[in-house]
Amino acid sequence: MKNISRLRYFIYLSLTIIGGCTTGKKALQKGDYDASVLKAVSRLQNSPKNSEALSVLQTAYNYALQDHLRRIEESKVTNDLYKWEGVMYDYQKINQLAEEINSCPACLTVVPNPSKYIKELDESKYNAATARYNSGIQYLNANNRQSAKKAYYEFEKVQNLQANYKDVKAKMDDAYWMAVTRVVVQPIFVNSRLYKLSGDYFQQQIDGFMSDYSRNKFVLFYSEQQASKQKIVPDQVLSLNFDDFIVGQTYVKERVERLKRDSVVIGETRERKPIYGTVKATLSIFEKNISSSGLLDMTISDWQSKKIVRQQKFPGTYIWTDSWASYKGDDRALSKQQLAMTKRREVVPPPPEALFLEFTKPIYNDLVNSISYFYNNH
Repeated sequence: MKNISRLRYFIYLSLTIIGGCTTGKKALQKGDYDASVLKAVSRLQNSPKNSEALSVLQTAYNYALQDHLRRIEESKVTNDLYKWEGVMYDYQKINQLAEEINSCPACLTVVPNPSKYIKELDESKYNAATARYNSGIQYLNANNRQSAKKAYYEFEKVQNLQANYKDVKAKMDDAYWMAVTRVVVQPIFVNSRLYKLSGDYFQQQIDGFMSDYSRNKFVLFYSEQQASKQKIVPDQVLSLNFDDFIVGQTYVKERVERLKRDSVVIGETRERKPIYGTVKATLSIFEKNISSSGLLDMTISDWQSKKIVRQQKFPGTYIWTDSWASYKGDDRALSKQQLAMTKRREVVPPPPEALFLEFTKPIYNDLVNSISYFYNNH
């Protein structure tokens, strides 16, 4: 009986603790009035007659309302440029609490008319948009790229607050085009007819990267043809040229190994018993390496001053390999792997155009990473 009594007491105590948590009482004691209201509302939606939740809601709501109104008045008298966004936030929280209470019939018995500040919220949004707009105009009037970026973001926030505020869309466009860096990318010149197609393919990869670049909205890349057609006056010119490249340097190495293996059956006696002996062979292993490499120069220059803003070299190497073998003597002296090599024949290497493309692959990766890093932080 004692155990049953203890169990009942434990269950009662647990429910009491859980009930205290979910009614918002703890949040109220900590001064988190909004959270206390929301928890009490949630409790009353499931248990409309919960007396503790009703009491907590009434007290917490009054405190929450007064706390938000106090912060609103304090914000209004400050010199903070963006004070109206703080005012707007507090009005939004008050209205949110009212919405929650209005969705709970039991809650309306203790808070029958929760306050809503619709007009005041609209006014604070308008005032917040006005402050951002005026800030954007000041940045725009500074007439430099960095300030234009700040102006763009200010006008962007104005649109979020008041989509059709004055001429904000036009001002946002003005700020963008003042902030943007226009980069004309000159085509790569490959001084060889043999590698023209490979060079064109490498160029297409770079053009694809430039056209898909979106990490920094204030950087736009143009080909020379696009710039000419659109009459673009660039801010910078990016040129790419191979300082040097070598395709198809061939090296063939031969390594000779003298092999022998003992205890190999080399015959039989008249009684058909195996005769063991030593077998020998000479193995010649051939290894062919075809090396291709190049060095790409990237130069970024300021269009007006013609000064170099950034210059970097990108090396790339590709080595194509092949191996095979031949032997003289008894093949039983060879291992399985060595014997397999002797059955392999010399492979025809890739054409020069393919070798050219292979050594440009590491160059391309390093190049686009460097360009991304430079312009992401531009």
